[in-house]
Amino acid sequence: MRQAYRVDTIRAAERAAMAAVPEGTLMQRAAFGLAAACTAILQRTPGCVYGAHVSVLAGTGDNGGDALYAGALLARRGAQVSVIQVSAITPGKVHEQGLAALVQAGGRIADAASLEDADLIIDGLLGIGGHGGLREPFAALARQAGQTGATTVAVDLPSGIDADTGAVDGPAITADVTITFGAIKPGLLIDPGASKAGAVHLVDIGLDLSAAEPAAQAPQRDDISALLPRPGAESDKYRRGVLGVLAGSDRFGGAAVLATGGAIRGGAGMVRVVTSDQAAPAVRQYWPEAVITGYGAEPGRVQAWVAGPGMGTTDEALGRLGNVLAADVPVLVDADGLTLLPRLADAMKARTAPTLITPHAGELGRLLQANPDDIEAHRLDYATRAAAELNLTVLLKGSTTVIASPGCATVTVNPTGTPWLATAGSGDVLSGLAGALLAQGLSTAEAAMAAAYLHGLAGRLAADGAPIGATDIIDALPDAIRSTSGSLR
Repeated sequence: MRQAYRVDTIRAAERAAMAAVPEGTLMQRAAFGLAAACTAILQRTPGCVYGAHVSVLAGTGDNGGDALYAGALLARRGAQVSVIQVSAITPGKVHEQGLAALVQAGGRIADAASLEDADLIIDGLLGIGGHGGLREPFAALARQAGQTGATTVAVDLPSGIDADTGAVDGPAITADVTITFGAIKPGLLIDPGASKAGAVHLVDIGLDLSAAEPAAQAPQRDDISALLPRPGAESDKYRRGVLGVLAGSDRFGGAAVLATGGAIRGGAGMVRVVTSDQAAPAVRQYWPEAVITGYGAEPGRVQAWVAGPGMGTTDEALGRLGNVLAADVPVLVDADGLTLLPRLADAMKARTAPTLITPHAGELGRLLQANPDDIEAHRLDYATRAAAELNLTVLLKGSTTVIASPGCATVTVNPTGTPWLATAGSGDVLSGLAGALLAQGLSTAEAAMAAAYLHGLAGRLAADGAPIGATDIIDALPDAIRSTSGSLR
């Protein structure tokens, strides 16, 4: 599991580490790791370190010191290093020892015009304590850096990003690579900050975070492999999990088809589909193994429910969703079910079994009476707020999938996916897949994490750089699951 920690946690770990080593040791470790990463980049483009043009944007904090010391190391290897001191424009002092080391190594103090010739720009403007986006003259430097075409390396995190949340409330540096020290910060994993971080590399500077609780985590392949149920010799279709799918209508029959496909390919032993008479033939044609029941009939026992995709928002649909919420089994609510959910507040309060919702920003905005644009800009804050207020697990879909559960301080961020997943029906497949995992015994948080990971991975495998539809995601799910055990052929 890739874990990320809040600023106050990292600061405490830094204080403990600094008390145990000579003064300046942590900064030197950070600078060495930063310089090594920049060296590797320069050896690829423009091809060598010697003679390469490097511009250092040095603010007044520790990140500025890290950048200056790294610039000195690069200058000693023959790079032409220029430093642009923001302190020359705004109050505050640049890191004096770092600046002296850079000048002694052959670096020079320059103005912003030197950015035009840069092969590499090192962003050391702000540290992890910055909030609210960049103000002038920082904002102007960020815009100018972004127009040069040079490779930009951020020190610890791109300036202008909120380290704890990933919020970008104003101008910010857009980095190609971020070299972060000691621990990953949540803002490097969660959009919109993550989209400005580029490739993130962690440099170990000796912080002990073993007893600290992470603010965010991103699962890796082995984490998902350990979660996935695998059938044994004694397995049968009932032991492998029976999922009920309440989905589809006369108008949106495809939603039932796609949710059922996600459930079947997600490993459910049996899928009982409750749908409209018009949608039933399509489900039967695509998935003859599904057990189909019309609306109004008794579907039989299930171990979990998926409710909402394409089922409409009529009073009849409201009654059906209410019946599902009354069941003492895990329930996943999506799509039309989310639209109906505010009208079932009493049913939600009465639930004792786990509940998972899978909204996008617009749907969560309706549930919380919040602006979807604000949700997109502050994904971590709104996901955790929804989990606490609604007392359920939230899988917030979008450019970064964020999963939050009530009473849990650590959110999960999905590391897989592709923009090609932004296609009609993709969310229905995700719902069916997550529901299958619930029926097989995973908790809501585990099912959400595994489903988001596999769904994103299936999207990558299916797309391979080309457009896909939701059915392509379903077809790629077996390969995605195989890959978690290292057996992808």
